[in-house]
Amino acid sequence: MEDYMVRAVAANEQIRAFAAVTTNLTEEARRRHNTSPVVTAALGRLLTGGAMMGIMMKGEKDLLTIRVKGDGPVGGITVTADSKGNVKGYPENPQVMIHARPDGKLDVAGAIGRGILTVIKDLGMKEPYSGEVDLQTGEIGDDLTYYFAASEQIPSAVGVGVLMNRDNTVRQAGGFILQVMPFAQEEVIARLEENVGKVKSVTAILEEVKTPEKLLETLLAGFDLKINEKVPAFFSCNCSKERVEKALISIGCKELNEMIQEGKPIELNCHFCNTQYEFTVEELKKILRQTKRA
Repeated sequence: MEDYMVRAVAANEQIRAFAAVTTNLTEEARRRHNTSPVVTAALGRLLTGGAMMGIMMKGEKDLLTIRVKGDGPVGGITVTADSKGNVKGYPENPQVMIHARPDGKLDVAGAIGRGILTVIKDLGMKEPYSGEVDLQTGEIGDDLTYYFAASEQIPSAVGVGVLMNRDNTVRQAGGFILQVMPFAQEEVIARLEENVGKVKSVTAILEEVKTPEKLLETLLAGFDLKINEKVPAFFSCNCSKERVEKALISIGCKELNEMIQEGKPIELNCHFCNTQYEFTVEELKKILRQTKRA
């Protein structure tokens, strides 16, 4: 099944809801970055949250960046998403091996540790919007829930999950974001809290129901759910050799000269998708000439 997200409302628009299945894009991230299972789980959760938060933005060129920086062995994770369902991300340390939790689940919180979650929204204004909160648990879903409440003053429930196969590929990934509007009635809020409180595992529900629509039907049982939009979701990076070449031009003549003097091709890596770009000595000389003319 292709990855996709849905945008919905419930309880006469007193609840705004988003849900996603992100199995393929999380597996693509795992493959590109060769992540260990616990890092795959952490990265997949943040990619899922970022993808859903991305489609909350309205502008064609709007961009969202989420950074988790902790004192655990992963170090940090960065995810970027747009408003069209494209998301990409990378961990600082892809190969982290730590013991599972006592319940047998991957210890994402232990891998992340204590630290900061930062959300940056570039909405085409003079300055990007930036919000920062302390990590509450390092489990990603709890931390995004706290971010919405503390930084955007929107009562929310965020659930994200990744389930691995025995061969360490991704079996299931996805999540939800439920948000209560300011005019929501107390009984609606109470029933929603009760429904969310029953959820033990996002991936367990997805294993059973398979789709974002069915996930919301489970979470919003007893409410009048209305699906408004379906958005495909992809792991997508817009890097290219031309973009990397522009970065080389920006480093200046002295550094380019030093690279040329070594007489060897150089390789540059895109952090987000782990693509390698090679530049020969002749290509470096051409870039140097362009830099001198600029």
